[in-house]
Amino acid sequence: MIWWIKARRLLPVLLPGTAACILIVALAHDRAIELPGMLTAGANQVFLMQLIPLLVTSTLAHCLTQRLDEAEVVATRNLRRLDMLAVLTCVSAVAVAGVAIGAVAGSDEAATVGRNTAFLTGLMLLAEAVHPKAATVAPVGWVFAIMFLGHSDYHRPWPWAVTLHAPPSLPASIVCLIVFLGGLIAQARIRRTM
Repeated sequence: MIWWIKARRLLPVLLPGTAACILIVALAHDRAIELPGMLTAGANQVFLMQLIPLLVTSTLAHCLTQRLDEAEVVATRNLRRLDMLAVLTCVSAVAVAGVAIGAVAGSDEAATVGRNTAFLTGLMLLAEAVHPKAATVAPVGWVFAIMFLGHSDYHRPWPWAVTLHAPPSLPASIVCLIVFLGGLIAQARIRRTM
């Protein structure tokens, strides 16, 4: 197990990436910028919390691609389960921290960071199942799509832009959970070539 932690670079990469995400959520949970809308005449208000999950998805994508091929061929432990455990632990840590920070600071945006991280992580895992090089690009592409195309008019997100919806939005939360579970299933079943 120690070689798996070292091979996946969990301590030098994933742990600091997750900690940085949580720190930024604590410091900048209500910060927003105005960006021009591609489909509307007005500006779109985009919270920093839409970008923060990319820290987690990028570090997770990097860690999951790090391998010791010779050791993995003869491994007695189920490495897919360990990888899924790393993903679940990281996303859960961000979600719990976001809810706690949101409750303390009274910030709805901080509370959505866990849901958005779960969605973007699921998207990353699904993209990795299709093509390993797409794992980092898919969440970034999603975030840029919702930033410029996600609003039908000022402060009203399209139904497909689930990460822009308010925290109490049950349909958005269900879609995010489905995508995350789909990503975990894809992660568990993907056959990697050594």
